[in-house]
Amino acid sequence: MPWPMTEEARLLHLDHARVEALLPWSALLEAIGAMFRTGCEAPLRHAHAWAEGAERNSLLLMPAWQAGRYTGVKIVHVAPGHAPAVNAAYLLSDAGSGAPLALLDGGALTDRRTAAASVLAARHLARPDSRRLLLLGSGKVAHALGSAYPAAFPIEDISIWSRDAGRAERLAARLRAEGHPARAVADPHPDDADIVSAATLSRAPLVRGEGVRPGTHVDLVGAFRPEMRESDAALLARAILAVDTRAGALAEAGDVVQAIAEGAFDAAHIAADLAELVRGEHPGRRSPEEVTVFKSVGWAGEDLAAAILAYEGAVDGAARE
Repeated sequence: MPWPMTEEARLLHLDHARVEALLPWSALLEAIGAMFRTGCEAPLRHAHAWAEGAERNSLLLMPAWQAGRYTGVKIVHVAPGHAPAVNAAYLLSDAGSGAPLALLDGGALTDRRTAAASVLAARHLARPDSRRLLLLGSGKVAHALGSAYPAAFPIEDISIWSRDAGRAERLAARLRAEGHPARAVADPHPDDADIVSAATLSRAPLVRGEGVRPGTHVDLVGAFRPEMRESDAALLARAILAVDTRAGALAEAGDVVQAIAEGAFDAAHIAADLAELVRGEHPGRRSPEEVTVFKSVGWAGEDLAAAILAYEGAVDGAARE
C-alpha cells in the first residue's frame, strides 16, 4: 500500500543519483520479478513521432497501475540527433486518491530497470557459468548492462564495441573505474562471448545467426521500433526466443517484426515471455548447447516496480533519519 499522505506531505523529487542509489541490482531484480509474477495494468505505450531535420523524434507515454496501490506514467522523448538521445521523467501517484507522490529522473529509472529486466531474463536463459560479456553500444543503457551483469554472473571479461570507438573506450574506462574488467574492441564479432547484449539504435543487423556459437545467450535491448533491428532473422530462427511481453514484441520489436515479415517464422516461434519464465511456466534454457535470445522493448510494469521501490526506499530512509 502507498505510504499515507498528510497535509504537510511534499512531492518527492528524486534526481539521477538518488534514483540510482535507491535501485540496487539485487533489490531491483526482485521487485521487477515480483511485478512480472503478479502483474499490473500496463497498456501498450502511446508513441508519437515527428520529423526533426534528418531524424525522427519520438514521444512515448508509458502508464501502469495497480488498483489500491500506485499509478505511474513515464514520459520519454527520443531524439536520435542529440546527445543524450533519450530524456525521461516518471510521475508516481497514489492509485486511490490520485495524489502525486514522487517525480523521478526517468533516465536513471529506465537505464536500471532495462538492465535489470535483461539480467532477470538471462538468469533463465544464459548459462550460469557465463564469464564473457560482449556489449554492443556505448550509451547509458550499455553502462547499466555492464554494471548489472557482473552482479548476477561470474563475469571475467567485458568487451565493448561501438561505431564510435572513442565512446567505447570511455565506457570501458568508466566500468574499469567501477571495478569491472572492461575493454574496448574494434570488432563486434560474438565468437568468444557467452552473453551478447546489444543496446543500440541500429537499423541493420549487428548480430547474425551464423556468427553465434552454441551455448550463447543474446540479449537484444535497443531496437524498440519496427524499423530498427540488431539481429538477423537467422539468429532468431535458430534460437529459443523469449520476449518481455508478446504484445509489445509483436507490435514494436523490429527484430521480431521484420523476421516474421521475411517469412523466417511466425508468432508461435516465441517460446515464452518474461512472466512465463519467472513463474516457471517455461523452463528457459534446457541444455548448455542451446542458443537463446531475449528481445525486450520495455514494459511499463518494470518502470512502476522500479518507481515503487525507489519511492518506498526514500520514504523509509527519511523515517529512519
